Amino acid sequence: MRTLLVADLHLSSDTPEINQGFYRYLEHTAPGADALYILGDLFDAWMGDDLLDATDHPLSIVAQEVIKRLHKLSSDGTTVYLMHGNRDFLLGERFVNACQAMLLSDIEEVEIQGVPVVLLHGDSLCTQDEAYMAFRQQSRNPEWQTQILALPLEQRLELAKSLRMQSGEANANKAEAIMDVTQQEVILLMERFGVATMIHGHTHRPHVHDLTVEEVPAKRYVLGDWDSQRGWDIVVERSDHTAPSLRQFSFTELPDT
Repeated sequence: MRTLLVADLHLSSDTPEINQGFYRYLEHTAPGADALYILGDLFDAWMGDDLLDATDHPLSIVAQEVIKRLHKLSSDGTTVYLMHGNRDFLLGERFVNACQAMLLSDIEEVEIQGVPVVLLHGDSLCTQDEAYMAFRQQSRNPEWQTQILALPLEQRLELAKSLRMQSGEANANKAEAIMDVTQQEVILLMERFGVATMIHGHTHRPHVHDLTVEEVPAKRYVLGDWDSQRGWDIVVERSDHTAPSLRQFSFTELPDT
């Protein structure tokens, strides 16, 4: 019995190697798992489920492939969970239902193979980045989302492109520490849920961090972002002696389990 977790694939029509690597992962590694958790930024940008109607659009073609493969994985017995990231927070019920998946809240407490865990994308922990936190608050506002989704699709896609450029330019001028999580926020969240294990993505800084929460040893697992040759996941086995394992793998040598 095992559970898999991934994040930050940033799939797009410009990432054919990552797309194919993810498809092979779903065909080779994920089958037989109890569950697959995708903790945000499955897509590099998602500006509304009506993209699926634009069947000739390059990103729509990628999305249809993802839907087909996640639906098959789910139909074969692996529960698929999706979470919003900072790039695909407009993923909606239509896409989730088409994948035969379940949508998680922004912060989710779960039990994975007997281990209590708090899951999140990770961007909400980056509280030192005040400009981003202001945008995050705006972009999660239902009224703002309704206004954006009312725009023509092409206009939304151009907006996404503009936002990505602005983000890249802004991040280039920010100190590295500002774009990482705030340690105190991590501890407060783990105390709030009473867990000693946290898993998230977003920062693109894969690592297993040791910390102390309410005088108890704890761990924070950070998933890595996928690139043209390699991916990252976390596997949790059903064993009293096996902790979650953070793995990097080559698309040419995918893990069997």
